Amino acid sequence: MAEVKTLSQFKSKLSGGGARPNLFEVSIPSFPSSIIEAWNGGDDGEAGTFKFLCRATALPASTVAAIEVPFRGRQLKVAGERTFENWTVTVMNDEDFKLRTAFERWMNTINKLSDNTGVTNPTSYMTDGYVQQLGRGSTLNSATNDGGENVVLRTYKFYDIFPVSVQEIGLAYDSNGDIENFDVSFAVQYISIGDSLQSSQGNVGEVQIS
Repeated sequence: MAEVKTLSQFKSKLSGGGARPNLFEVSIPSFPSSIIEAWNGGDDGEAGTFKFLCRATALPASTVAAIEVPFRGRQLKVAGERTFENWTVTVMNDEDFKLRTAFERWMNTINKLSDNTGVTNPTSYMTDGYVQQLGRGSTLNSATNDGGENVVLRTYKFYDIFPVSVQEIGLAYDSNGDIENFDVSFAVQYISIGDSLQSSQGNVGEVQIS
């Protein structure tokens, strides 16, 4: 028989109050240098804007395929290879079209709209991206005395990403009370998972990945 559990026992197990899906930060700290050179004389302001206007994403799934080996009418399942799905983010579109333009130019550098040419060196169009799950707690920034910083519960790093699709923006006369959004999907080489309890306001590019 199952042991009777009380609400107080459940409360003791949920000591952190539960992770919240609306507390997160997505960042691409450095867009590829070949892309940046075409923007504002080398200004990488898109990276800072992206942190605020990326409104949705997902913590990545992890998949290891199973290989079925037949034996006397049965199938023995053994571990196969790991695969990494595309990483998708949802971006709010501002009237300056700054981020929409950035991703369109990024893709156009990889493969031009007018013909089948583009940069060939992968380092010219790949970069890294991060998703940080934030906690509701904070730590005091005593160095600047400007209040607290969100505690980072988990950091996922996406290595050598590049956009494979910039989705449509739907337009309609009856679309009232909303802001334009569009999805961007990135190919991912592999991911790593970072340590917990790190500042979300530091240099994300320096987060130690385990």
